[in-house]
Amino acid sequence: MTFEDQLRKIKLIIFDVDGVLTDGSLYLDDEGREYKAFHSRDGLGMKMLLSKGIVLAIVTGRRSRLVDRRARDLGITEVYQGIKDKLAVFETLKEKFHIGDDETACVGDDIPELEIFQRAGIAFTVSDAHERMKEEADYVTHFPGGRGAVREITDLIMKAHGWDPFIP
Repeated sequence: MTFEDQLRKIKLIIFDVDGVLTDGSLYLDDEGREYKAFHSRDGLGMKMLLSKGIVLAIVTGRRSRLVDRRARDLGITEVYQGIKDKLAVFETLKEKFHIGDDETACVGDDIPELEIFQRAGIAFTVSDAHERMKEEADYVTHFPGGRGAVREITDLIMKAHGWDPFIP
């Protein structure tokens, strides 16, 4: 099976946040308020996949109201925060949507996603990911986390399906 064939099978994509949807920086002010920067093109790519029926899930070890807001803005309803066992959420999502490992993808940048990487149909990582994740990934993006890597992935999936990634 070609990589393009695998891309066409994807029905669920799990995204980490810090280092994938953001550049991994954690901005905190003196009052403890947290700030994150999300890339607008990444968001548009995610919206396009949602519009085609691909299920997107955010699974992160940290908790942030900013993540809830970003997910709501994008239309992502599957949001799991404060998760220590990401593989358990992976299994729950597969069961909820009645899909197999080969119909899933994971986008991660560090060790907390490793178990999912080893089970998912396709494991994506960003160009500035931990070296171990690059070794385990099926695809390493040209762009770093929070700087267009997610859009690169969404465009690959759109093109594999014959969907024009430039028409939202």
